[in-house]
Amino acid sequence: MGRALQERLATKRFEGPHHEALLNLILASNHTRGRMDEVFEGAGLTQAQYNVLRILNGAFPEGYPRGEIARRVLDRAPDLTRMIDRLVRRGLVQRSRSGEDGRQSIARITAKGRELLAGMHGRVRSVQREFAKRITAREAAELSRLCERIYSEED
Repeated sequence: MGRALQERLATKRFEGPHHEALLNLILASNHTRGRMDEVFEGAGLTQAQYNVLRILNGAFPEGYPRGEIARRVLDRAPDLTRMIDRLVRRGLVQRSRSGEDGRQSIARITAKGRELLAGMHGRVRSVQREFAKRITAREAAELSRLCERIYSEED
């Protein structure tokens, strides 16, 4: 049993190793999200908004329709349309009608959105460096492999 988890939760009783691992995964995720929230707070973004900007930056200059953005986001966002609307109002994203299907709009990151991402890059990398100080590259690869086994659709 992990000492840090026992101290954090002030208990030594777990239902078994899977229960303990699940609690550790939740706490590690919350810790990481908290660190990332600190980075995004200064830019007035949420993690979900940052993720959408990163997705659109990867598709620059073509952009993506809402459905493709929804498929790629880390956290499922039921209000993705409103989130994109907020990014449009801030001038970070623009929307235009698709030439192929006039009912579909394509979201594209703007120059202002790309500048914001570039300005945040160092702070995001600092969180990644903190993570790298705590676990080795081999451990990170193993953690990724294990996480994929947890959320993968494959049996």
